[in-house]
Amino acid sequence: MQKQTQFNIWYVVLAVLGIMWLHDIWETVRTVEPLPYSEFVQQLKAGNVKEIEILQNTIQGELNKPLPDGRSKFVTTRVEAALAKDLEPYNVKFRGVVQSNFLQTVLSWVLPAVIFFFIWMFLARKFAEKSGMGGGFMSIGKSKAKVYVETDTKVTFADVAGVDEAEAELQEIVEFLKDPGKYGRLGARIPKGVLLVGPPGTGKTLLAKAVAGEAGVPFFSINGSEFVEMFVGVGAARVRDLFEQARLKAPAIIFIDELDAMGRARGAFGGIGGHDEKEQTLNQLLVEMDGFDTSKGLILLAATNRPEILDPALLRAGRFDRQVLVDRPDKKGRVQILNVHFKKIKLAPGTDADQIAALTPGFTGADLANLVNEAALVATRRGEEAVTTDDFTVAVERIVAGLEKKNRLLNPKEREIVAYHEMGHALVAMSTPGADSVHKVSIIPRGIGALGYTIQRPTEDRFLMTREELENKMAVLIGGRAAEYIVFKHLSTGAADDLAKITDIARSIVMRYGMDEKLGHVSYESERGAFLPGVPQSGREREYSDGTAREIDQAVRELIQRIFERTVALLQRQRTVLEASARRLLEKETLTESELVTFKQQLLPA
Repeated sequence: MQKQTQFNIWYVVLAVLGIMWLHDIWETVRTVEPLPYSEFVQQLKAGNVKEIEILQNTIQGELNKPLPDGRSKFVTTRVEAALAKDLEPYNVKFRGVVQSNFLQTVLSWVLPAVIFFFIWMFLARKFAEKSGMGGGFMSIGKSKAKVYVETDTKVTFADVAGVDEAEAELQEIVEFLKDPGKYGRLGARIPKGVLLVGPPGTGKTLLAKAVAGEAGVPFFSINGSEFVEMFVGVGAARVRDLFEQARLKAPAIIFIDELDAMGRARGAFGGIGGHDEKEQTLNQLLVEMDGFDTSKGLILLAATNRPEILDPALLRAGRFDRQVLVDRPDKKGRVQILNVHFKKIKLAPGTDADQIAALTPGFTGADLANLVNEAALVATRRGEEAVTTDDFTVAVERIVAGLEKKNRLLNPKEREIVAYHEMGHALVAMSTPGADSVHKVSIIPRGIGALGYTIQRPTEDRFLMTREELENKMAVLIGGRAAEYIVFKHLSTGAADDLAKITDIARSIVMRYGMDEKLGHVSYESERGAFLPGVPQSGREREYSDGTAREIDQAVRELIQRIFERTVALLQRQRTVLEASARRLLEKETLTESELVTFKQQLLPA
């Protein structure tokens, strides 16, 4: 509508200019045919001029006797008297001409104004784009949602794998959008909002698109951060505009990604200001969610990986009624996801998705997609015709441990320390019942600071662990330092990352899981973010005394020391195997699972 109005204004301007130009031509045509000034002088000398009117540029008047062509009135353009006097003796016919400067005058005023206007519009549009305000100042309050019709989405549940429970929850939404009357038959109402909760990369956005693709309805997609701008009130205006657009195209789906960007709990940071732009935007969203009717076929989907910071008003019944967990896939889910991505690459016969899934515990859907792409790139660099299992192994190592640093040359002493360190990890893992099997050991530097690495492959996904299993995990981690201590009688900086992990596990045993006998079955640790492990919530003060803190520190220190002494004793019993395996690792730089079996068979029984 706005664009059409602008065109109409330009049409009016052009029409006015055209009328003025035509009027100038008409005035020229309808006047008396001009009389040459030289003839006017002759008529004047002959006494045939009855009367004249002297204007600025012309002289017009009436003759006593008409001219041979019948004209009794005349008009002539004035010529300077001195010039006319000089020309008169030569019997030359001369006349004055008045030049029309109308168009030139108009353009001299209009053209600079038009050029200035377009330059101003161009600069204003560039400023608006840099400021994130869209195409211009007039669109600042418009929603930036990308609208996909059903033919654009092109994503269905067939493209989603590894999240069967979440898919089943959302299937009900699809059925409602296809047949709203079915759910109102018994008086039930569909949830107004569905919140997809899960770690980054688990497929929350993909699930939302699949719902739109399955239901065949328009899909409004926008990021939470796109609502908030530098101007107050813009976010609230965009929320209103988004819901207005969606109502016009209902049944439809509104999807807000990264909801935590605009839905952070109000007053969470007291003292920094009360009613800011984000709160206005959130308030408007709450009002809109109360106002729309789900029977019209409008569903609000949102996704976040930080549900713990959302405002409680968003999560109450009547707003986001349903929360769907989209968690990291288990081994079965990883196999399904890999099979989806395998369709996009040329796979070698005999490649087993189960074997690859076993190498990737904790990987999300995005991680697995990246893994398949990396494996395809590895095969391409090697000049292979298809992607093999070995390519996936290399890709896993690259993602987990980092890129190989073959040009990082270690001196012989450092290589020896790294070899014993890594074999310490491997032998403790092979000697400990229930520990994950060792897949590969290498002393080739990788990533930023890794001088070597040991990769373990879990036999199954674990969701619960006992204290004994946690201590065994600590023993494997500290095995590298224990091997250095036994062989070289000193400690190096190579165990820095291992020590950080060991300390975290030990503190969790004492503070979080209540597994220490002296401190009892009490949790001394603040609740951690559900999907940000290792990061405690901000603003929570310690809820125990200094005496208890001292006991906690002592318990953690004693636990780590006891595990270290136990691991040293274990490796001392296996000293012969440790020496032999370390020498072999120095020779080959990398030992695979099949080569490690030989050393495992040489281990003394516990």
